[in-house]
Amino acid sequence: MVLVPAAGHMSAMTTETLTARDSATRGFFFALSAYLLWGFLPFYMKAVGHIPAAEVVAHRVIWSVPVAGALLIWMGRTADIKVALRSPRTLAMGGLTAALITVNWGVYVWAIAADRALETALGYYINPLFSVFLGAVLLGEKLSRAQIAAIALAVAAVALLTWEAGGLPWVSIALALSWGFYAFFKKTLPIGPAQGFFLEILVLSIPAIGYIGWLGASGTGHFGRTGAADIWLLLGCGLVTAVPLILYANGAKLLRLSTIGIMQYIAPTMIFVIAIFIFHEPFSSTRAIAFAMIWAALALYSWSMFFRRPAVE
Repeated sequence: MVLVPAAGHMSAMTTETLTARDSATRGFFFALSAYLLWGFLPFYMKAVGHIPAAEVVAHRVIWSVPVAGALLIWMGRTADIKVALRSPRTLAMGGLTAALITVNWGVYVWAIAADRALETALGYYINPLFSVFLGAVLLGEKLSRAQIAAIALAVAAVALLTWEAGGLPWVSIALALSWGFYAFFKKTLPIGPAQGFFLEILVLSIPAIGYIGWLGASGTGHFGRTGAADIWLLLGCGLVTAVPLILYANGAKLLRLSTIGIMQYIAPTMIFVIAIFIFHEPFSSTRAIAFAMIWAALALYSWSMFFRRPAVE
């Protein structure tokens, strides 16, 4: 005997499938937009390369506040911030993640201005492998053989670059560590990603405003003293900082972790291409071998992620 679902039930299933597909499509374009904006970010950081990194980071913080604040008002989520501000634990965790993202931004801004974009690309390639390592060490997550091999390849690549340069590729390591721990501790914030980002920049805005005020008083700042171009570039730091993060947060909510895992290679690949073919940074044979090892490690990691994915989702 063949059982035929009722027409209403089939309609409900079709509607649910279409809704899930529509959500996934929107999530994909949100995430893709974020990664493309991050991929092109080195051009903007080059444009502000004549301004000290600390000053650029301070302006990134200050001008992100109105952008993120306007989004929260539009979303009707300002009450979450009021609750967070009354919680010492949430404020402490927000302060920790704020400190980590400040380190990440500072190293990145400095590295682009110092013609070390290739090292930033390497850092963001290493990041997913470091996150897997963090999960194993801090959360006791079991690693597959492919994941262990991927981490070992990444460590070997860093060792090769250390041998070539006569010292650790600290830009790459600092970016991977700061972003990895930022993402790890961000999960402990008991508020949504957009609210968490606003809380972080709100905490950072106090020292940032003080620092910019001190620069203005001492006559060493670039906001208003060195022409209209610098004013607009520094004002734009808010948009180039907040918009991709907000897009990413919305995309991540609508996509499978495996999809986000593959898409995160878009930005470092774009930075890699820009560094070599547009910024003309040196790319020795040793660096080529190291990057090939990292790409092989990422291929192993991605394969293990898909291999372990359940057949039905």
